Amino acid sequence: MAEIDSKWKKTALLVIDMQNDFILPGGPMLVKGGQAIVPNVIKAVEVARGRGIPIIWVVREHDPSGRDVELFRRHLYSPGKPKPTSKGSFGAELVDGLEIKGDDYKLVKTRFSAFFNTHLHSYLQGAGISNLVFTGVQTPNCIRQTVFDAVALDYQSVTVIIDATAAATPEIHVANILDMNNIGVAAPTLAEWAESNT
Repeated sequence: MAEIDSKWKKTALLVIDMQNDFILPGGPMLVKGGQAIVPNVIKAVEVARGRGIPIIWVVREHDPSGRDVELFRRHLYSPGKPKPTSKGSFGAELVDGLEIKGDDYKLVKTRFSAFFNTHLHSYLQGAGISNLVFTGVQTPNCIRQTVFDAVALDYQSVTVIIDATAAATPEIHVANILDMNNIGVAAPTLAEWAESNT
């Protein structure tokens, strides 16, 4: 990992659910806007690596039986169904161009929020992280829920890169970004974030 600049030592980049089942055409959990943001998520990871910012890969991985899935989704794990993001499956893998490297950290979640029933908060506290930057899918669900939890947990700065996150439609994406803006969340473009010094 690159030597961290002092101004970035309290920042982490979270990449959320950039997995084949959410991004690739025909995926059982397809987020229609997901494929378009892949290049920007790749670039955000590159910028973070260059700054020495830790990267946290937040992924969904479920038991193939579906016993750890929300009740409203358990029907997707019936016999003969595709069993989305099952542990060890192709669908659970990161999309091409995104790769866990070196000191990167992988966090597995089974609900919308990356903080729910995981050790994310304790990991971030242990690493001295108080500023979070978000990329990935999808804006109204996993991005929004994790962001709202981060705000509730008093992270000093919470940023959602507006063109490195996506939803099923641009309208849904923009509406959710506005809601997050209203609770103090920053929403720069990738170019703005890449050029910023804070």
